[in-house]
Amino acid sequence: MNGPVLWRHLRRPAVWVLIGVALVLMGFALIRPLDHDESQYVAATLLARHGVIYRDFAYLQTPLQPLLFAPLVGAWAFVELRLLNALLGAGCIAFVYAASRRGGAGRREALLAAGLLGCCDSFLFGAAVARNDMLPACLFAAALWLMVKRTEGCGSAGHAAAIGLLLSAATAAKLSYALPALAYGGLALADRRYRPGWLLLGAMPPALLVATSWAGAPAAFAFDVLRFPTAAPEQFYAIHAAGKLGIPGRALDILKFLALGPALLASMIVLTDFRRRNRLAVMLDVMIVAGLIAAILPAPTWRQYLLVMIVPLFVRLSLTPALQRPAKGLRIAAAVFVVAGLVPSTIALVEAVRTRPPVFAAIAYGRALRSTMDRLHVAGPVATLSPQMIAPAGRPIDPRFATGPFFFRSDGLLSPDDERRFVLVSRANAAAQLSRRPPAAIVTGGEASWTSGDDRLDATLAAVARRQGWTAVAVPATPFTLFLPPSRGQALFQRSRKQL
Repeated sequence: MNGPVLWRHLRRPAVWVLIGVALVLMGFALIRPLDHDESQYVAATLLARHGVIYRDFAYLQTPLQPLLFAPLVGAWAFVELRLLNALLGAGCIAFVYAASRRGGAGRREALLAAGLLGCCDSFLFGAAVARNDMLPACLFAAALWLMVKRTEGCGSAGHAAAIGLLLSAATAAKLSYALPALAYGGLALADRRYRPGWLLLGAMPPALLVATSWAGAPAAFAFDVLRFPTAAPEQFYAIHAAGKLGIPGRALDILKFLALGPALLASMIVLTDFRRRNRLAVMLDVMIVAGLIAAILPAPTWRQYLLVMIVPLFVRLSLTPALQRPAKGLRIAAAVFVVAGLVPSTIALVEAVRTRPPVFAAIAYGRALRSTMDRLHVAGPVATLSPQMIAPAGRPIDPRFATGPFFFRSDGLLSPDDERRFVLVSRANAAAQLSRRPPAAIVTGGEASWTSGDDRLDATLAAVARRQGWTAVAVPATPFTLFLPPSRGQALFQRSRKQL
């Protein structure tokens, strides 16, 4: 296939398949259990509409996603971000298919490789929740599609610049993509046919965006993006699950998450494919190794980290002889791994049918929270460990709680002065911070089991509010408790007595 545009690889039947994939992924986005990881991504996207990232609120990742998505979302941001990620997931599959075809795979092999990617739980999870996994994965897949053209020696300077732009943008959305970007830059320096100058030129706009974000608040940027993602998980898991930090535990997690889908089988096939070590295969192998290193560097290891590895893995798989002529045993093994990858999503589907899809439950909770706040005339920023639920209530998020439970549960990573300077609140300093600058209300209960969170953190925040004399009001038919400041609470108490 020599066509210079993606459309030549996506003829009419494939377009209908892509639409079907997008609809399936959007369906999974509506039924997948809520995850408290989503809180900081929703909060940052909403706060980026009116504030400066890192200076006015904390964000524990590189800045592209909230800045890019802020104009696209509204009150139901956590649902909208899930659906956006589902569409990006469909785009990622399309680019993997197109890259495979451009690399020389047949239509059947390319479709099979893209379909096997879509059966990995790490992919399905990233495409179904409001995190920052799918945007960089889609950008990386698009870069791979162009990389194949460059590797075959027929790409233009514009291709090289576009690759640089896409790799840099992926890194600006999630820092782990820096390793594949650097690896490809190393290939370009070793082989000038990759046009390293144009590659660097294309990488400049996203790099300047990150540099500008750093310049606006350098100390906060360094803590949010570089220090916290390493120090905080190690501190938390050293207490609660130390085994996940050691090499055996992390190796086991990598194997487990690869086995939730056909990625483990694909890795073994590619590892033993010695027949086609040409320039294209070497480039893809370098991307796979760089992605694997990027996935295992954070401690502990989680399934979504593997996306940076498995996207190039399935492009590489499409070019192997094993996929062209799969033996019976290989087909059986692939079926077993596909079933394993679909198990978490199938469980979510069964639970959604049996009870109520978690997203719809959250929408109902948001409406109930808004009704209660309207009735009690709550106006102004709301402090909560579940900021994704405040936008549906029509109230602004207290920016000190933009990271949801993640900084709040840390211990001693910053001094009280630095917490105030970096717009953060830990549980150790919550009492002093809430007393010094009280929010309009405090909401607890979102860290309950329905968001996979730790309700002990909510209990800590609730205890601080009670000690300071805040008045607790249960939000009907929800797990939430609304706390009103002492002055508002006294007025509510007096009004209730008059009504009695």
